[in-house]
Amino acid sequence: MKFSIAFALTLGLAASQPAYADNLAPGGTLRAVYLASNPAQAVKDPATGDIRGASADLARELGKRHKMPVTLIPSANPATVIEAVAKGEADIGFVAFAPERVGTVAFSQVYMLVQQSFIVPDNSKIKSVKDIDGPGLRISGGAGDSVTLYMKRKLKVATLVETDNTPADARKKFVANEIDAFGANRQRLTTMIKDMPSYHVLPDTLFGVTQTIIVPKDKVEVLADVNRFIDDVRNSGFLQGAIEKSGIVGLSAAPGGSWTPAMPD
Repeated sequence: MKFSIAFALTLGLAASQPAYADNLAPGGTLRAVYLASNPAQAVKDPATGDIRGASADLARELGKRHKMPVTLIPSANPATVIEAVAKGEADIGFVAFAPERVGTVAFSQVYMLVQQSFIVPDNSKIKSVKDIDGPGLRISGGAGDSVTLYMKRKLKVATLVETDNTPADARKKFVANEIDAFGANRQRLTTMIKDMPSYHVLPDTLFGVTQTIIVPKDKVEVLADVNRFIDDVRNSGFLQGAIEKSGIVGLSAAPGGSWTPAMPD
């Protein structure tokens, strides 16, 4: 009898594992959508076409643990990342948490923080992020970007000017004297100023964008699995290793402690 019970439990466990993996990715391939314009998540090597980065490594590791291949899908902006998961065009997505984005998908705990700062002209009176919200200042960020959503909530005096999310538009607005500062993550800003003499990145940080993994809203079990996965890769050092291997500036592993994402004050 003991043998029969143990054998039945073993069979039940073995049968449940593939079914659970199917629930994560019903098509048998884990489709992970990411923000193509955000190097903090992943970048595509122009020579080889390989996609590398902390979020890409996490997607591949999650697929490996579920014994399934992974397809990485670049997307134009946070809204399209969310839309792809909500419509079932992707199984998971990498996007920053923001209260404005809640509704059609479920957000995991925060796994990574991405420092946000600003580009300003060298002769600017803005010397620190503390100077951003000043009278007469025109502060810019990409439409729908995390730093822009944050500034919509926080700016009291300065005027917020949105760009079309391309570096070219930000540069154009600087040249036309339409903006006094442009905000984004440090890696984006560091890359942008390579072609912008007489501009620099502020030395301090406005806040750390809270990076999460999203799943379809009704997949409660998958969300729990993703949260356990994040706990494990954080505790094992895999997450920190992926961040360091990416070579992207301004990233840090988020501390654990809660499966509920939140915005910094």
